[in-house]
Amino acid sequence: MTDLAAPVARRRAPRLLDRSPLAQLVLVRIRAFFREPSTVFWSFGFPILLTIALGIAFRSRPPEPVRAAVIEGPGAEAVRAALAADPGVAAEILPEPAARTALRTGRAALVVVPGDPPTYRTDPTRPESRLARASVDDLLQRAAGRADVFRPADARVTEPGARYVDFLVPGLLGMNVMSAGMWGIGWVIVEDRQKKLLKRMVATPMRRSEWLLAFVIVRLFFLVVEVPVLVGFAMLAFDVPMRGSWLALGGVAVLGALAFSGLGLLVASRARNTQTVGGLINLVMMPMFILSGVFFSSDNFPRAMQPAIRALPLTALNDALRAVMNEGAGLAGVWAQAALLAAVAALAFGLALRFFRWS
Repeated sequence: MTDLAAPVARRRAPRLLDRSPLAQLVLVRIRAFFREPSTVFWSFGFPILLTIALGIAFRSRPPEPVRAAVIEGPGAEAVRAALAADPGVAAEILPEPAARTALRTGRAALVVVPGDPPTYRTDPTRPESRLARASVDDLLQRAAGRADVFRPADARVTEPGARYVDFLVPGLLGMNVMSAGMWGIGWVIVEDRQKKLLKRMVATPMRRSEWLLAFVIVRLFFLVVEVPVLVGFAMLAFDVPMRGSWLALGGVAVLGALAFSGLGLLVASRARNTQTVGGLINLVMMPMFILSGVFFSSDNFPRAMQPAIRALPLTALNDALRAVMNEGAGLAGVWAQAALLAAVAALAFGLALRFFRWS
């Protein structure tokens, strides 16, 4: 009996899998993904193209020379000659109106009015203007006979982790995780609802939780491909560091995907048409695009805004990804960000399951 029962059990296993609503829903979503070339491009191609463009635009280059304008008149040539002693300073003698225009338009970081002593015209709101003042003043003070007490030694250090591209790649990864969760889930659900496809799902032998869970499983399935592709490309093309473990990076990415998949389900739980859900998705995403440190540090915003910015899930995701990749942090080192993402995921899934409707 045992020998005869074994083949029967083996034949039944595929049938049970075929009758599993969750398995069938996952397969349907995977097939639908690959049938849309634009979806494949936005998930894999666009982040790589953006990395290439911004990585080239902000590649490591020698520092630009400090540009100074010297107002023409008595003593102008002596000032220009003193500044020419440093190849890092580019000085040009200009008439006063032209010098004023150069300072206003940014072609010059500082204007020197020759005299005894000289006058520096600067824009204190521009960091390069303050740097130009320090460099120009140092050169003119030395030309006037100042003797330095000592001459320090310079040790120039440049290593991966401090460049803009090293800051950028984790932000692009976080942005991609957010966009895929919001658009790839929220938009698709509402589009099916608008086409009356969800009503047909009600008649099938499945639970609402299974249908929603299928979207999340598919999202995690593609995340396993997205993260190595983007990070691996950045490591090969731009020598972006990976100081932490891939396990920690994967754990953070999974928590981020769960959080934004939950938010995508939540915004789609009641929306009746794609116009409505598109507005809701942008309402959720746009503040995080600006505030959460995708392309520049969120520390640039006022201190009073920092508690609200730190509470955003994309800020937590980007900070955790950068900590793992650039600083070598483990999961224990990003526990606060991980806890925030897990809380957002749990709350969003619970609310989505509570408020979801088929029509």
